[in-house]
Formats: sequence, structure tokens, C-alpha cells
Amino acid sequence: MQGMKLPDTERWSERAVVVRGLNPGPFTGPGTNTFLLGGGDRPLLLDTGAGKAGYLPLLEKALARECGTDAPGDIVLTHVHADHIGGAPDVVERFGPRRVLKFPWPERDRHFDVEITPLVDGEVVRGDGVTLRALHTPGHAADHLCYYLEEDKVLFTGDVILGAGTSVIPTEGGDMALYLRTLERLLELDVACIYPAHGPRIPAARAKIREYLDHRLQRERQILAALDSGLRTVEAIVARVYAETPEFLHHAAGQSVRSHLIKLEREGRVARDSSADGPDRWTA
Repeated sequence: MQGMKLPDTERWSERAVVVRGLNPGPFTGPGTNTFLLGGGDRPLLLDTGAGKAGYLPLLEKALARECGTDAPGDIVLTHVHADHIGGAPDVVERFGPRRVLKFPWPERDRHFDVEITPLVDGEVVRGDGVTLRALHTPGHAADHLCYYLEEDKVLFTGDVILGAGTSVIPTEGGDMALYLRTLERLLELDVACIYPAHGPRIPAARAKIREYLDHRLQRERQILAALDSGLRTVEAIVARVYAETPEFLHHAAGQSVRSHLIKLEREGRVARDSSADGPDRWTA
């Protein structure tokens, strides 16, 4: 998503306005998509960006121009990564106390100065004209929630599915097996459109979910083939499997490769030789 340009604010539907987090970058694209959802005096705010300077004035302008109001209502969060929850303390300070709802992950949540209202799988959050159903979708992060907007059959996918490229599955807090199960679960939903946390909206929802699932399974086959050819380290596997990917992204790709290997190790399909003198070595 490096270099992708999108407007700072966009109306994606009658019920959803995008306000970008003003944190562009190689992994965030034009910036984190935060969403004002519903009508009335206090629309829901889904995600809050990273807390970058300029976000609150941009949010206030969007509230006035698009929603005809001066403050958001409750905050709902996809997960605890800083580019999604980082702006929450500023929003609460600017607009006053309100609920901040997310799936709890206490050891990570405590790093952000907000009081969390727990939200669990299947729970519903209602706003003026919007019904959001929370879906616990771990894999990218242990606490990740997607949200299904029942009125429009829209799925807010956070970092599970992006508007361009694919999601990194980090070794800390991520889990490749759970991520694959999450994608399979999303395939079962009646979804018309995906609203991701980064990049443009995705109209062909089911095709995109299937594409993500097929991509991850293809990477797994490529990793096993690399092991069969004699490659033994994550670095060597990344150089082979991600040969066409810019090198500055190889570190992130290495996290996903390692997550695949850990999954395969749990399944008894690969073995790991750990040494204090060097990187883990893997065999199929």
C-alpha cells in the first residue's frame, strides 16, 4: 500500500463515513480508516487511529459536515494495535467520557490510558440506525474483532483483510492456525461489501475472503517446498518465497513465515532445531 492516496474523509454509504488517521506508511497505506457510523447526535466511532496531530480537527470537521453534530458517541475498537487504539485517549479527553468497547486483552490494554468496556463474540452494539455485531476473529491479534453491520451486510475487517496487499500475522500475539479459521468463518457470512481498516472498500467481499484464504495456503505450500529444497532458516525461506517483494518488507514477511512454521510444527509437519548461537533451523 506504499504511496496509495485517498481523501482524508469519504462517505462510503448512508451509514458510514471514513475519517483517515493521518498515519500513512508502508503498512498503513493512506492511514488507518476510522469510521463514523449511524445518524443522530452521537454516531459511533469505530477505531481511533494512532493519535496523530491533526486527527481530532479532521474528526470534528467530519462530524459537523457529514453528521451535523459536534461529538461522537461510543468508541468501538477492532484491536489493541497502536494505529487503532492509540487515538482513543485523545478522543475521550477532547469529547468527554464515553464507553470504549473492545475484546479485552488486559496485558496489552493497560498500555493505553482508557477504561475498556469488554465486548465479546456475538455481542451487539447499537447506534442510531446501525446494528453492529462483534465477531471475535483472532489470528492477526488475539483480541481482534470484526464488526458486521446488519443493515447493509457490510463487514468491518480491521486488519484481518486489507484494501490492498495482505495482512501480516505477527509471531507475538498472532496465530496462523487461528487466522485461517477466522477466514473460514468469514466465508460463512452473508457479506455484500468489506470496509477494511486500511485502503479502499472491497465490493466483492466473498471473492476477497477466498483470495486471502487461498493466498495463505499457497504460502504454506511454498514454505514446505523451500524446506524440501534444503532451506532451513526463516531468512532464507523469505528470500525464496518473497523474492518479488521489496526487501524493506522482508522483516514483516518473516513474521508471517515464522507463524506458518509454528503452525506446521504444532501439526507435526515440521521440526525445529533451536540454538543459542544462531537462528532456529527448520526441517520438514
